[in-house]
Amino acid sequence: MINIFINYGWALPVTANPRFSVERIFIGHFEPSSMTFLAPDDILVLDRDAGKVYRVTNGDLSGPILDVNVGTEGYRGLLGVVVTANEKEFTRVFLYYTEARTHDGDDATKKPTTPLGNRLFRYDLVDNKLINPKLLLSLPTQPGPRHAGGVVAIGPDDNIYLTIGDLDGTFRYKQYETMTQNYQNGAIPDGRSGILVVSQDGKPTGKQILGNSYPLNLYYAYGIRNSFGIDWDPLTKYLWDSENGPNFGDELNLVKAGFNSGWAGVQGYWKPNVEEMGLLNLNPSDLVSFNGHGTYSPPEFTWINPVAPSAIKFLDSNIYGPQYRNDLLVGDANYGNIYDFNLDDKRMNLDLSGKLSDKIANDNGELKDLIFAKGFGKVTDMEIGPDGYLYVLSSEDDGAAIYKITEK
Repeated sequence: MINIFINYGWALPVTANPRFSVERIFIGHFEPSSMTFLAPDDILVLDRDAGKVYRVTNGDLSGPILDVNVGTEGYRGLLGVVVTANEKEFTRVFLYYTEARTHDGDDATKKPTTPLGNRLFRYDLVDNKLINPKLLLSLPTQPGPRHAGGVVAIGPDDNIYLTIGDLDGTFRYKQYETMTQNYQNGAIPDGRSGILVVSQDGKPTGKQILGNSYPLNLYYAYGIRNSFGIDWDPLTKYLWDSENGPNFGDELNLVKAGFNSGWAGVQGYWKPNVEEMGLLNLNPSDLVSFNGHGTYSPPEFTWINPVAPSAIKFLDSNIYGPQYRNDLLVGDANYGNIYDFNLDDKRMNLDLSGKLSDKIANDNGELKDLIFAKGFGKVTDMEIGPDGYLYVLSSEDDGAAIYKITEK
């Protein structure tokens, strides 16, 4: 075990409620992407650029327990992780990453090599090593290098859900403009721009929401530019997501089966003019519906000035009191904030009032009353630990940090 509590001189984030405090439980010198709990005080954390999976136990770093070759250009890398125990009583670990052909970063050289794919693998955790890799999904990477998504999560149905963006394939090259980006005469879907769902063996789940052909039968939702956050409401089991806009229109969405987020016909409430804000487009009529199986819904909240929403997490915990129970927390990468959203009684909409009753943050000043905590670097992931506390993974100027929000 390697103790990594070195004094980098980082100031601690703070919470809006004085009853809570922020404790830094881990720091390390690498670029983090995602984390997941194996047990209390036992966390897997991903090094995005080096393709390494580390284990953090009681604040000490061990490993890597796996090292894979990853593309590093743009937002590629080792992106998402989730774990589950199976009937044989060992842990299975699901990893989503951009698999490089020869070595880390071979796509970012003067003579770049095209990655093998954005891939979902399943591993077995045995004797503190990840073994028995099984390729479950191989998704495109081109043209890239941005918008690969990266969230991997297990839904209430025990299936694996994965976010993937448009892979920079919008407004640039016709061959990468597909129907799941709402191009009526676009190319057939190839796995980009959506939330995909597969079984834990990598098979189609049989939902066939948008159609029967592969990979259309993997789509749970589509029309998504890029997403770094999904979670299920613990009361309704409805899925919600965060979505990154270009220079406007970051979103929070209620995501029902067949949800069409509208990209590239609409982002937020506006029609994109390439990646700039165009005119209001409140009732888009030119979107792809896959013979009526897909349904557009406007966002439940949108930011005019981008905050880069990242991880989202329903606060399914009694620790912080009834005021926060089952609230939707949203982290951001631009300002290092965590926002707290209440839902209405039917939990189909956010409970917004005052200047936010129009579901639009016109400027950052309107966000003040939503802030739950602030002062992080880039919030890259959030998890509710087995102890019921909120843990935050942050990318800092000098590396990675994990924070725990506790009661004073």
